[in-house]
Amino acid sequence: MRGHYCHRLRMTRYINAWLTLPRAQLAALLTLFVAVVSANIRQPYAEIAPLQHVPTVLLIFAAPLLLARWPLSNKAVGMLVVFWLLHTLGGRYTYSNVPYDNWAKALTGHTISSSFGLARNGYDRVVHLSFGLLWVLPFAETMRRHAGMGRRASLWTAFLFVGAVSALYEIFEWLLTIILAPGMADDYNGQQGDVWDSQKDMATAIVGAAIAALWQGRRATRTG
Repeated sequence: MRGHYCHRLRMTRYINAWLTLPRAQLAALLTLFVAVVSANIRQPYAEIAPLQHVPTVLLIFAAPLLLARWPLSNKAVGMLVVFWLLHTLGGRYTYSNVPYDNWAKALTGHTISSSFGLARNGYDRVVHLSFGLLWVLPFAETMRRHAGMGRRASLWTAFLFVGAVSALYEIFEWLLTIILAPGMADDYNGQQGDVWDSQKDMATAIVGAAIAALWQGRRATRTG
């Protein structure tokens, strides 16, 4: 009986966490959920899709509780959701096969790869760059709101966070594919035959974080 009561209490708290979200944040999370569902309709890489999309789904369901405990501005949540939308698109096509050249040719008659001289699918680089660009502000805001940091310290910490998480993710990605799907490691990791792919991914994220931190710092100087 007590266990049933505790379960109902937890469910009530969880539902209230959803209901008390700001409308913009609720809409953003629902948009992301719809995007994940859409990305798995007629999924072209069904064997590897769970590795790409299950973490996103878990994050969506956990987000209301996380935001209730550590609130963020609509802008910060919006930037995080944009990043996960980019990831969701990449996850549908295992990153290496995002058909942006086909889309560009249908619209303009030219491919992005031929226009910029790209020898590989570069969508994964776009997402790594966006990780740096889009995560600095939310993380810095978290540090200011919930850790009492000043603006400069929070931006510097956010920059370091992006670099550290990028490195840890590359290690995690490698271990995950070796353990769960060794035969599909190259497809999941998106190496495309480049032995330096991990280092380039990390560097791209760090460049994005540097741009975002400098931009936010400059804006703060102007408005301060």
